[in-house]
Amino acid sequence: MNITALRPRLMRYLEPVANLCVRAGLTPNQISVLSIGFAVLCAILFLYQHFVLGALALFTAAVLDLVDGSVARKMQNATRFGAAFDWIADKYVDALAILGAGFSGIAILTRFWAVPPAADLAVVALAVFGSMMNTFIKPVVYAEVGFTERKDGKIDDPLEGIGFFGRPETIIVLLIGAVTGFLWLAILLIAVCTNLSAIQRIGYLHGRLK
Repeated sequence: MNITALRPRLMRYLEPVANLCVRAGLTPNQISVLSIGFAVLCAILFLYQHFVLGALALFTAAVLDLVDGSVARKMQNATRFGAAFDWIADKYVDALAILGAGFSGIAILTRFWAVPPAADLAVVALAVFGSMMNTFIKPVVYAEVGFTERKDGKIDDPLEGIGFFGRPETIIVLLIGAVTGFLWLAILLIAVCTNLSAIQRIGYLHGRLK
C-alpha cells in the first residue's frame, strides 16, 4: 500500500486548482510543461541551497502534475500523447529535484564516515536510478503483458498500491527534508526505499505473471 492509492481522495481537494487552470485556458500539456518548469526552478534553488523556496517550487510542480488529468477531463481533450507526456514530465520533475538536492553540496555519507566525496554522488545516482526504475516497471508491464484497459484516460494500473515507496512518497520526503534541513537524509531514504520498492514490485509481478 502506498500514497498513490489515496490519489482519488486527494483530488477533490485540488478541484479549485483544476478549475482555475481551466478558466485560465491552460491545456493539460501546457500544465505538464509548467510542472517541468517549476522543477527546473526547484533544482536551481536547491543547487544554491535555498531549500525552503526550492520545496515551494517542488510542491507547485507536484500540484500541477496532479491536476493535469482533471483538467483534461473537464476540457474533454484527453489524448494518448497527453497521458504519455504526463509520465515523461513526472520523471523530469523527480530527477531534477533529486539532482538539484544532490549537487547542492550537502553531505550525505561523508558527514558520518571517512569516505570519498564520490560516495555522496553514488547515493544521489542511486536515488535517481531507484526513482526511475520504480516507475519504469509500469510501462514495461503494459508493453509486455498487454494491459490496455483505460480508466479516466489512463491505462488501468495493475501495480496501483503495490510497492511501499512510490513517487508521492519521494516527493513528500524531499519536501520534508528541504523544509527541516534534513535533505541529506531525504536523499538517503529515497536511494534505499525506491530501489527496495522496485524489488517489491518485481516480486509481486513474478508471483502474478509467472
